[in-house]
Amino acid sequence: MTDTDTPLIQEKLLARINEKMKQLNSVRPIPADALGRLHEEMRLVHTYHSNAIEGNTLTLQETKLVLEEGLTIGGKSLREHLEASNNAKAFDRMEELAKKKCEINHITIQEIHDIVTRGILEDAGRYRTRNVRITGAVKAPPDWSKIVKLMDELIEKIAESKAHPIETASFLHHRFVEIHPFSDGNGRVARLLTNLYLISKDYPPVVLKKEDRGKYYKSLRAADAGNLGPFANFIAKAVDENLTLYLSISGGADELLPLKELSSETPYSQEYLSLRARQGLLDAVKIGKTWHSSKRAVEQYLSEYGKKDV
Repeated sequence: MTDTDTPLIQEKLLARINEKMKQLNSVRPIPADALGRLHEEMRLVHTYHSNAIEGNTLTLQETKLVLEEGLTIGGKSLREHLEASNNAKAFDRMEELAKKKCEINHITIQEIHDIVTRGILEDAGRYRTRNVRITGAVKAPPDWSKIVKLMDELIEKIAESKAHPIETASFLHHRFVEIHPFSDGNGRVARLLTNLYLISKDYPPVVLKKEDRGKYYKSLRAADAGNLGPFANFIAKAVDENLTLYLSISGGADELLPLKELSSETPYSQEYLSLRARQGLLDAVKIGKTWHSSKRAVEQYLSEYGKKDV
């Protein structure tokens, strides 16, 4: 993936992910009912955020109504409804392929694009046959005549990669959007392919959030300039966050609780713990507008930073 053996992901973050993966593997297999709930939640939030990043105006609640009730939302376009239902179907197909350990190749890539853009693009599922320009981009995507060769090279690199799975997934995502093989829908497909690769390596899926759109594009621009590190860390943080959500299913010390509730068992206020969560020092996730963490994470924070804070 890179010209050196230097790890791209921050050592502390990677250690935390590896520890959480060990913990998750120790509780596998996750009970079917809990796994079903996780799937529905990931399917919904991935669909909402992936579409919202691209400008879809359906809210999370409206996306839920479209997917679960088949409702039509007044004032929203047919395209926005199709983007929601298509992306959810593509998420289901991506999970099927990942569980079967299907390799990422031209067929799987084009199949996912076909599902994502069906009824929206005339060339759904087919590589572009013309040159395109991306608004705001520093450089234009490669000439359309080079796409098959460039995709061949990317597919081969992913198949042969010996790098950490999160680094490989990050490389896949960035290089795919850099090649821009389809006329439209590349971002949505890239986020699905990232999850296809991660799930096939036994990681949970990631959700790249609309609120982090600025960081997302900034780190992709750094990768365009030859520095994949910021983007690999961006993806790693998303993996770390979803590992926390998966572990919370087992309850106990890993149950996610609002910081307001957890602060009563610490020397700190809710506001101070929120600050440490934003700084990435307290392992926490934002659900809606509220920071949540676990007793285990708070204990780890106290053992590592408690004395320094006093």
